Amino acid sequence: MSIEVEKATQRLKEALETTAFIPAEKEKIVRRGGRENSSGWLFDIRRIILQPQVLEDISALFWEKFADKRSVQVGGIEVAAIPLITTLVVSGAKNHPYVSGFFIRKSRKKDGLTRMIEGEIRNNADIILVDDIINSAKSMMRQVEVLEGLGHRVTAIWTLLRFRDPEYYTYFKEKGISIHSAFELNDFTQTLGTENLVTRTTPAQHDPFSILWKFQADNPSYQYVISKSEPIIDDERIYFGSDSGTFWALNQKDGSVAWTRGTGRHPKGKGIFSSPALHGGVVYFGGYDGNFYALDALSGDTKWVFFEADWIGSSPALAQDLGLVFVGLEFGLWRKRGGIAAIDIKSGKKVWSFSEMPCYTHSSPLYIKEHHQIVVGSNDGCAYLFDAKTGALVWKACTGTLTDAERNSGFSRFDIKESFAYDATRDLIVFGNGEGNLYFLDRRSGKARSTYSAEFAFYATPLIHNGNVYASSLDKYLYCIDLDTFTEKWRWYSGARIFASPAYIESSIYIGSNSGHLTELDPETGEERSFMTFSERITNRPVFNPRSKRFFVPTYANEIYCLAKQEVPESQPHVSSKAEIASNQDNARESRA
Repeated sequence: MSIEVEKATQRLKEALETTAFIPAEKEKIVRRGGRENSSGWLFDIRRIILQPQVLEDISALFWEKFADKRSVQVGGIEVAAIPLITTLVVSGAKNHPYVSGFFIRKSRKKDGLTRMIEGEIRNNADIILVDDIINSAKSMMRQVEVLEGLGHRVTAIWTLLRFRDPEYYTYFKEKGISIHSAFELNDFTQTLGTENLVTRTTPAQHDPFSILWKFQADNPSYQYVISKSEPIIDDERIYFGSDSGTFWALNQKDGSVAWTRGTGRHPKGKGIFSSPALHGGVVYFGGYDGNFYALDALSGDTKWVFFEADWIGSSPALAQDLGLVFVGLEFGLWRKRGGIAAIDIKSGKKVWSFSEMPCYTHSSPLYIKEHHQIVVGSNDGCAYLFDAKTGALVWKACTGTLTDAERNSGFSRFDIKESFAYDATRDLIVFGNGEGNLYFLDRRSGKARSTYSAEFAFYATPLIHNGNVYASSLDKYLYCIDLDTFTEKWRWYSGARIFASPAYIESSIYIGSNSGHLTELDPETGEERSFMTFSERITNRPVFNPRSKRFFVPTYANEIYCLAKQEVPESQPHVSSKAEIASNQDNARESRA
């Protein structure tokens, strides 16, 4: 190590100790959910990252490590990596003739070129990812997956500060990616009392799946980051709609196309958001062309088409015992915005309809078979319960009062976007709304027995299992609520918004998020069992075939991944309490992915 690098190392260490290190007794540290910590610490490296001397010293340490590299591409995820990339490219150009940089957006650009990566990536050049810190490394994993999905290979990772021992990062070791850091927490034990974070048991397994095949539909719409058409399966095929207005039937064995069906004219990027239903060899779905389709599942031939709506974003609900299928409707009329129709599953004839909802009805109905009732929500923030046979309105339960502007626009701040869950044991209907409230309604009266408030909107269908309701929110949490006491049992932080509904598959909860992670959780504790990283956001549930043991994971980019599960260790990770805030610091960075 040269004298210049020794001096740079000492200056950086001093800056981290005196400026970036923040103990809770010195400044207020607020944890996720607004809770304040009275003890603990974090490193606020943003306080020093734009200081000229700090950037010069970082460059000195980085280029000493990679002095032998002739062709280098430095990349990372916004925001902290951007000043690092800039200074490393400028300083490296003096001695490295082929150095360039790029950065990865935390979310794909919704207009223009809709790119996720800004800057050109050259072939046959070493890609080195940089960031200020590395802790759990989930955001780094996402970056690797994004780059590999584009055909590029990461060779190394460099960070200013590492929170864990190198042995923790098995994901990168398996891929041949070396990890380098200027400092680790152990370097500050004498001065700050920090130590490398350790887990009491083995970490959650990453990449517990092998990818058997991947399918990509044409012309995905990146403008709409919401739940889209969720696949449904039979024994042999998988069915789903795409943004371009094409409905797909794929063979589960290899992802090959069995048949397709196009829909009519629709708003750009909003072809089919409706999740299909399947019964008796017929698949049912709605389109934003305003039509509701019944197609032969084997051939794709038309059984019938229902034409009454202007748009349909709702997903159908089947009442097989009544021979009916229900779907929400949307209209472009001034006094007629939303509704629901009951349709004969054989003939396609309307049995009854209700068209008096003042706002659009994107919500999907839920059929309560025990009582022959159907419940649906609307953008007016109201839940409507009907007699499924006759269409008679049993009750209407509203979660807020519409303003004139909301009534005229067809949208409201307390809209109900997805579907409902029903608990037969307690006779409860459960759903969330746009204000971030979870409602527990008595089915008979429509009155709320209780409510639960999150920090932001619910845009997913709750899951009920074993006396608990699992509800995902745009505040980045998955909540587990006890249905007897209506109290929170646990919450799990995803690091990114969650549009996807949770799924219960073989004794685990699976949840996708905008970070591109599919995570497996223990239903009782919320602890992570495993996770897998994808390059695009996951806004719908995975689908599982219990016979073949295959998982089908959709992304909002109209991709379908077919996965096979591997063995997962039974032990779960738990970070020691003294390092809780430090762990939260890196978890907060996951939202950048």
